[in-house]
Amino acid sequence: MTESFSFDLPSVDDLAVARIGTPIFTSPLVGNGHRFVVDDSAVMVSSDPARMQHYLDAGLPIPAFEEAGPRAMLSIDPSKTVAGIVTCGGLCPGLNDVIRSLTLTLHHTYRVSSVLGFRYGFAGLEPASEFAPIELTPDVVENIHEYGGTLLGSSRGPRSTPTMVDNLAALGVNVLFCVGGDGTLKGASALAAEARRRDLPIAVVGIPKTIDNDLFWVERSFGFATAVEEAVRAIRSAHAEARGAWNGVGIVKLMGRHAGFIAAHATLASNDVNFCLTPESTFTIEGLTDALWRRLRARHHAVVVVAEGAGQNILANNDLGFDASGNQRLGDIGTFLRDQLTSGLSALGLDLTVKYIDPSYLIRSVTANAFDAEFCLALGQQAVHAAFSGRTDLVIGSWHNHATHVPIALATRVRRSLDLDSEEWQRVLQTTGQPAHLS
Repeated sequence: MTESFSFDLPSVDDLAVARIGTPIFTSPLVGNGHRFVVDDSAVMVSSDPARMQHYLDAGLPIPAFEEAGPRAMLSIDPSKTVAGIVTCGGLCPGLNDVIRSLTLTLHHTYRVSSVLGFRYGFAGLEPASEFAPIELTPDVVENIHEYGGTLLGSSRGPRSTPTMVDNLAALGVNVLFCVGGDGTLKGASALAAEARRRDLPIAVVGIPKTIDNDLFWVERSFGFATAVEEAVRAIRSAHAEARGAWNGVGIVKLMGRHAGFIAAHATLASNDVNFCLTPESTFTIEGLTDALWRRLRARHHAVVVVAEGAGQNILANNDLGFDASGNQRLGDIGTFLRDQLTSGLSALGLDLTVKYIDPSYLIRSVTANAFDAEFCLALGQQAVHAAFSGRTDLVIGSWHNHATHVPIALATRVRRSLDLDSEEWQRVLQTTGQPAHLS
């Protein structure tokens, strides 16, 4: 099946990854039977033959990502490296797995002598911070993947870029790994730009942590698979509650500020949801109430899944300002739906029971499942390979089942969201049986 892009492909210049240094150091992997990636190895952005033929006919270079992986020659000397790791933003399943993968790869594969874990996000990168960095060793990270959260702690909000670079230079850090989402990656890009401006050979590599899976040109971010799995548990509980009462309604609010991927995929995985509401799909209380009334008259139970960013336009007060990361604060669509649907359906003469479940913080703080744990291991390894090859100002992506290098500016240019014309959303509509328009 060919792709159906509703947007333009990035240009070759958009896909170019910044580099520092010259590849003059032999990788410690040489001689161990490893397969090395050559610099012109690429992953085509589109696999649509018609699109590719267009570029060939026009004599244009085909847009492609750099393939991630170990290089035989390095631009940064591992024996003279001090590496840093920072985790930012909200918690996400797999954070400790990524920290562990980075630490073990740095120590065992590249034989780096010092790995500093900066505490509580970018706050820990400021020299005046009360949070001294942790020296990360294989012993320190031995069991951390068995626990949720992050060993290093996390925080939100911008910090002084020049001050953070001052501190990195003072500590001798020449490789920095930033684990986070859109805001974190933009901060990482600013650090890379400031280091380049000062002609400091500091490689800054991002690892995509957004539980909503909404980074553009990155097919998958870690923690998403675990979030869907945990969300299904909550949906099953809501379904049991709904089935346990006459005209029972279970409402589950899931994460998804701007994109409804968790809600959509948990709906498909559970196959017990009757209404899936996402930020991309518009609805009215009247339309939803009418559709739910018809469902209850026919089957006497229903499950509603709503992403946290859905329906913000219908809330009475949706101007709540911004948080420390610059994200607009959201109104609580979950409790709003609970109250509005209860009163609306009662007014129509239905005697109903509504149970409301919000598992958000339970989901984001659990340990990674096997699928995500394996992915986190790979992301950490690929990030270290990228840094020592001299790549900077990039995030490790995944595209067509290949690990890729994605310039941060490209990955954060716009947010990825559900395409309501996609097969993905059409399967949601088919599975739930809900109308395409709840208005």
